[in-house]
Amino acid sequence: GGGGSIGSELCRQLATFGVKHLVMFDNAETPMHNIRLELEERFPELEFTPVIGDVLAPARLDYVFRAFHPQVVFHAAAYKHVPLMEDFPPQAILANVLGTKNVADLSVEYGVKRFVMVSTDKAVNPTNVMGASKRIAEIYVQSLYLKLVEKNKDCTKFITTRFGNVLGSNGSVVPLFKKQIAEGGPVTVTHPDIIRYFMTIPEASCLVLEAATLGNGGEIFCFDMGQPVRIADLAENMIRLAGLTPGKDIKIT
Repeated sequence: GGGGSIGSELCRQLATFGVKHLVMFDNAETPMHNIRLELEERFPELEFTPVIGDVLAPARLDYVFRAFHPQVVFHAAAYKHVPLMEDFPPQAILANVLGTKNVADLSVEYGVKRFVMVSTDKAVNPTNVMGASKRIAEIYVQSLYLKLVEKNKDCTKFITTRFGNVLGSNGSVVPLFKKQIAEGGPVTVTHPDIIRYFMTIPEASCLVLEAATLGNGGEIFCFDMGQPVRIADLAENMIRLAGLTPGKDIKIT
């Protein structure tokens, strides 16, 4: 998931740490192209390799591990949009569960030191397919670690990080509301009482890196995301920030 919202920001932050070699792996061509151009411009000294491939293609994954032998793996590849995954449950299971299994198993096979999985607060008592698929992935990596550590204390350390909605990430609610306001409304809110926890992409990525450093293996780190925000209040505030009046200039439905 090196080209995604969190994955690309992780790459930006890792690039500042003087890593020996940064390998980015993603199945999306355009985001990968964009982050490649950005890193070339901002970090000319950095040795990095973009690789197009899919976590559901074991042979392709095996090539990357065999060619580069990474010490640390950040696993941020996933289908994340709840409504779409409700419509296509098999794809959620394939990408989020089997994809995670493929990357985790190869991490063990090639002696990766640390495997950091990017999960979601929707995995807590999941009420949707996406959350359930991420919870299964969490259980798999934790179980794998417990099995490994029985035999070898120096095995791959599996660490999971959970956080909520990330402001400005691909397909998140803020860009959607901004677009709806620009088009004259209405701004659509699923339910007036829905609340969400928010953080910025750099904040979330920084905490993932912190968890990667602090983790001893087998943990799930849940980030403190501050106070929850009512989505309806967010919609009203964004309309006001655009210099308009909620309910009058722009309707909220």
